[in-house]
Formats: sequence, structure tokens, C-alpha cells
Amino acid sequence: MINASLPELRRALDGGQISSVELATLFLDRIDALNPQLNAFITVDRDGALAAARAADARIAAGTAGPLTGIPLAHKDVFCTEGVLTTCASKMLSNFVSPYDAHVVSLLKAAGAVSLGKTNMDEFAMGSSNESSFYGPTKNPWNPARVPGGSSGGSAAAVAARLAPIATGTDTGGSVRQPAAFCGITGIKPTYGLVSRWGMIAYASSLDQGGAFGASAEDCALLLAAMTGFDERDSTSLERPAEDYAAALVDSPAGAKPLAGLRIGLPREFFAEGMADEVRAAVDAALAQYRALGATTVEVSLPNAKLAIPAYYVIAPAECSSNLSRFDGVRYGHRAADYGDLADLYSKSRAEGFGAEVKRRILIGTYVLSHGYYDAYYLQAQRLRRLIAEDFRAALAQCDLIAGPTTPTTAWALGQMADDPVQMYLSDIYTIAVNLAGLPGLSHPAGFGADGLPVGLQLVGDYFAEGRLLEAAHRFQQATEWHARRPACAD
Repeated sequence: MINASLPELRRALDGGQISSVELATLFLDRIDALNPQLNAFITVDRDGALAAARAADARIAAGTAGPLTGIPLAHKDVFCTEGVLTTCASKMLSNFVSPYDAHVVSLLKAAGAVSLGKTNMDEFAMGSSNESSFYGPTKNPWNPARVPGGSSGGSAAAVAARLAPIATGTDTGGSVRQPAAFCGITGIKPTYGLVSRWGMIAYASSLDQGGAFGASAEDCALLLAAMTGFDERDSTSLERPAEDYAAALVDSPAGAKPLAGLRIGLPREFFAEGMADEVRAAVDAALAQYRALGATTVEVSLPNAKLAIPAYYVIAPAECSSNLSRFDGVRYGHRAADYGDLADLYSKSRAEGFGAEVKRRILIGTYVLSHGYYDAYYLQAQRLRRLIAEDFRAALAQCDLIAGPTTPTTAWALGQMADDPVQMYLSDIYTIAVNLAGLPGLSHPAGFGADGLPVGLQLVGDYFAEGRLLEAAHRFQQATEWHARRPACAD
């Protein structure tokens, strides 16, 4: 059962081959055995999981189970969970027990999913390696000496090591897709506004978006469908009809070319210098497979893609400077033990509660928003953001999907970029522009490098093209077995 897909788990639960309580216990025991080495979970909620599993078994027995009823999952520790620690992997919130559930958590509870606990992450979702966590780095299940990616590295590592079949994540500049690529699983970031941000602790409000991790596109489709839905408490939530993303993922007729007519755009800027040879080889082979399935590839251009990183690292820190001002030691979270007056309380609580990367981004954001620099930096970055979105619009007028590498390299060694944050920022070169434009993006396994580490292929679609992304990835996965490979610890 450990390596079963969600449809297989659904059949086993409905057929009485295993109960939800037994399934939850199986994964909880795996977490107990493997989490000390991987550090993928911050909090394990055994009692809560078993209570939810008992309720799921009752629903199954009554014949009212849905697709996710009784299915174990993990939540990134950025989603508020009632009665359970929500830390954002920070000392600042290490004692914070949320009094309510995030909208995403509420939806998944209503669907009958069984939450196993909260996964590790870069502190306040700021990072690309999961090394900035107050609770220590998560290890990549394929090689514990390597990073799992970030900021949703704990969720990605948990799914890759089969500590959970599926997991939630958030993506601000690639934080679902990049760790999915590094850990050899599938991850999707939907169109901005499709998943409510209410109860998801904010980093950069105009960029943050909840996403889904699974071993396959089919698993992600089932999870994402349960996560989406209008929420009047979130001013950016989009009111749209619900979509059953898994409905179109049916088997292809024998001998058919299931992707016939699909046009895949290849941005010339994504295939220039900077991509490791092993990544290029895996991506080229994956694109050849797409062509064998009937798709055609055309060259497109994203001329302003090179501006995505500088624009992002002005906009995101500016928004984080504003969002994190609420953590002041007064209302909740860490409070300094010794202080003189109110200003001293603010200063000491924030100095003690935030880690180095969070402080760096707060300082950058405060600077670019300050008088005399707002127009030169923040306003200019917003103009660049519009140009990047227009580039995608022009490219998607020539094709149905855009494809390229998810990351320029495979996972790097733990500590390798600790003293060079700018180099780490550059690892998101292929993913950040998608967030700036608010488009949906998906990463799926496309092969392995010479070091035995996974390589991901990124697919990008037009607004609300999640179904098309998932279908294309599913067809690819029906014809290949990269997504079915597991690290040794998952055997």
C-alpha cells in the first residue's frame, strides 16, 4: 500500500482490503521510522490523524465516501490548522497553535482526507533549499546529502519517501515545482486566485498560491480538485465553476496518439546557456517522448524572462516586509524575555524570532519601499512584471503549452550555497516568471542525471489551463515510468 496510487488506495478502502485507520497507522509508523533521517515533518498529529481516519471509515461504511475520504496527506506548515502547531518553520511561531483552519485545510477535512501532520519548509517560505528552517534542513530522499528544494521541501520529500501519498504546498516563485523536480515527484501550482490564501500565512500576497504534490499527475489532479473553490474571505479568490481534473485522465485507445494536435512551445531563452548537460539531455528526451505521443513543438520567445529574477526579488521582499510586520512580539508568537520599552520589545522579539534569510528579505523590502526608492525599484519591478505577463500571452497565442526545464541543475549538496544566496536565487530562473504572470505551472519527473538525482520538466499553460497541464503530464506518465521510480528509502 505504501507505493499505491490514489485510485488504488480508493479501491482498497472501498473494497475493505484495508481500513482508513490501518492505512493512517501504516504511514504514521513510516514517519516514526524515517523522519529522524529526513526531517520532512515538523509536527506529527497521530491522535488527530487516527480520529479523522475513524470518521472516514464511518463514511466509507455508510457509502458516502468521496475520492479523498480516508486518504492520508500532509500539510505544509504554512497552512493554519486548528489545535495544531503552525510554525512556518520559524522560531517566531514555534509556540503558535492556530485557533482556526485555513480554507484549504477546511476543504480537505470536508473531503474526508486524513492529515498526518505538518511538513518542514524554508522559514516563512523564503528559500529554495529548505535549509533556512528553524527546525533544521530537510534531506532529499534520493540522497540525504542533497537538498530537497524549497520552500515546500518537506512536503516534496514526504511524498517522494512515501511518508504520505499526497501533500499540500505553496508556490511563490517555484516553491512547489522546484522541490517536485528535485525529489522526483509531480507538483502543480494553479492559476493565481484558484486556491484560497485565507489561513495561509503570507509571504508575498500577489505571488503566493497553494499547490499540490503527488507521485503522479493523476494524484495531483484529485488533490487539486478538492483544494480549489471560491472563498469570500480572500479578496483574490476567483469565483469559478468547480472542475473535475481527474475526469479527463482516462486511458488512451491502443495505438492512439493521445496528444495529437497539442502544440508545445519551447522558449529559446530557456534553452540557452546555464542549463546543466544532464538536465538538457533528460529534457530533450522527454520532449521527444511528447512528440512520439503526437504533440508538435514550436520555438517561442519570452524576451523579458531574464528580468524575472530581479523583478521578483524586489516585489516579493517588498510584500514580505509589509506582511511580516505583524510579528512584533505583542499579539502572538515569540516575545523577547528582557526588554525596556515597546520599541525595544519589537526590536528584540524580531531579532530573536526571525532567521537570517527572513531578515535579509525584510531589509531589502523595507529599502525598496522607502521614500526616494519606491519609484526606482518597486514601481519599475511592477512594470517589468507586466512585460513578462505580455510575453507569455504572446507565446501562448502560438502554442497550447510551454515546456522547458524546471531547474537548471539537479539538487545541490546541503550547505553548498549557504554563503551565496544570490546563486541560490538563480536556481529559480525558470519558475519565477510563471508566478509574476499568475499562470499555472506543473513539474513532472523527466529522467535522472548522471548523479542518480531526478530531473523535472516544467509545463506552463494559459490561465485556468490546469486540466490541460494535468492531461499532458498524465499521457506522458502513461508512456514512461520515471514517476514510478522510488528512492531506496521508499522500498
